Amino acid sequence: MIILNVLELIAAIALIALVLLQMQGSGLSGSFGGTGEFYRSKRSIEKLLMWSTVVVAVLFALISILLLLPIK
Repeated sequence: MIILNVLELIAAIALIALVLLQMQGSGLSGSFGGTGEFYRSKRSIEKLLMWSTVVVAVLFALISILLLLPIK
């Protein structure tokens, strides 16, 4: 149970960091050449950030569901 709590905390921190990296016009998004426009094709680092955000969000949701289950 403690392991799931620690994993959820790590996933939450990673999710916050990934979302902040993708903010329009600020953060590291601008450093990697991102202009904040969603209508253009995404560069490789932006794709990596987007997919890693999706993976971490799904992982966070699954861990949260597991923590809701009663364990005997």
